Amino acid sequence: MEIVILAVVIAVVVIGALGGLVVGSRRKKQLPPPPPATPDITAPPAEPHVGEEAETPRDEPRRTIEEVDLPDGGTATVEEPPVEELEIPQLEVPEPTAGRLVRLRARLSRSQNALGKGLLTLLSREHLDEDTWEEIEDTLLTADVGVQPTQELVERLRERVKVLGTRTPEELRTLLREELITLVGPDMDREVKTEPAASKPGIVMVVGVNGTGKTTTTGKLARVLVADGRSVVLGAADTFRAAAADQLQTWGERVGAHTVRGPEGGDPASVAFDAVKEGKEMGSDVVLIDTAGRLHTKTGLMDELGKVKRVVEKHAPLDEVLLVLDATTGQNGLIQARVFAEVVDVSGIVLTKLDGTAKGGIVVAVQRELGVPVKLIGLGEGADDLAPFEPAAFVDALIGE
Repeated sequence: MEIVILAVVIAVVVIGALGGLVVGSRRKKQLPPPPPATPDITAPPAEPHVGEEAETPRDEPRRTIEEVDLPDGGTATVEEPPVEELEIPQLEVPEPTAGRLVRLRARLSRSQNALGKGLLTLLSREHLDEDTWEEIEDTLLTADVGVQPTQELVERLRERVKVLGTRTPEELRTLLREELITLVGPDMDREVKTEPAASKPGIVMVVGVNGTGKTTTTGKLARVLVADGRSVVLGAADTFRAAAADQLQTWGERVGAHTVRGPEGGDPASVAFDAVKEGKEMGSDVVLIDTAGRLHTKTGLMDELGKVKRVVEKHAPLDEVLLVLDATTGQNGLIQARVFAEVVDVSGIVLTKLDGTAKGGIVVAVQRELGVPVKLIGLGEGADDLAPFEPAAFVDALIGE
């Protein structure tokens, strides 16, 4: 009996186990996913054909312009910053140098013809006694002609007046004009040497003491050269005087001349060297070097001026050394000229301030002192008041019409 019960229990257990396996396998088995819906494929637009193969195109939905979304506010405008206009300085056109002294003769004669008129008045006297000749000498000495030139002129006038006999005003004027031109020296070479050689520009160094108008003269000379068609480089080697470089640069900008400068108080010889170097690199016709206003009584400063000359000549020899003298300084100007000539071999004189003095005889005196000609004269404060010296025009201004 126990065996039967045990068999029944085992049978029940076996049946239960088999039933659990069947149920579990059914739970794990999943149904396949439903087939996807057939996609809605839009046929491409009909291709154009020719002849019998031509197909009428199908109507396709199109959006109208109202259905197209446009960006709000329209196209944004980008504002560009205003471009600053650079002020280009207007270049000035200097007066031509040809005949400039003739054009300025009226200005010169207003201040100078006291000398000529005084001499003509004395020579017109009926009797030319010793007192009259002494007055003539005094007139010439007062005009800074110098002792030796005055004695020579009076002696020649005595001889010619004696031979002439009767003396009409026109004859006296012609006589005086001829003798004064001879005294001034019509045969001296007064051309400013600025013609460049094949491989270098013409180099001009301008020297003189403070107050003579040296820097201004350098700027005016640049205008004279530009008026003659030359290209100019300015060297601002006057580094010891405040604003001297600014002054020279302003002169240069007016006519398109390039200015080379250094720091205030810097080495003037270095500035001069750089000016010549840049002048050569730029292919300029002329380099003008404005040096410091050396006091001729200070040996150290004169030595510095000699150094500038030596440094410049490392590039090329100087073509001109122009000494600027104030025509009103008289004998003091002659002392300055003598000292400068010993240091830098002055080759030409520039006389300034001839518009405000009756001492035009300094032209004769300084030429005799140095043995070099007056090449330029300054007749006023205007930009074009620097003129090449012409002996005949100068004498005509002295004696008047």
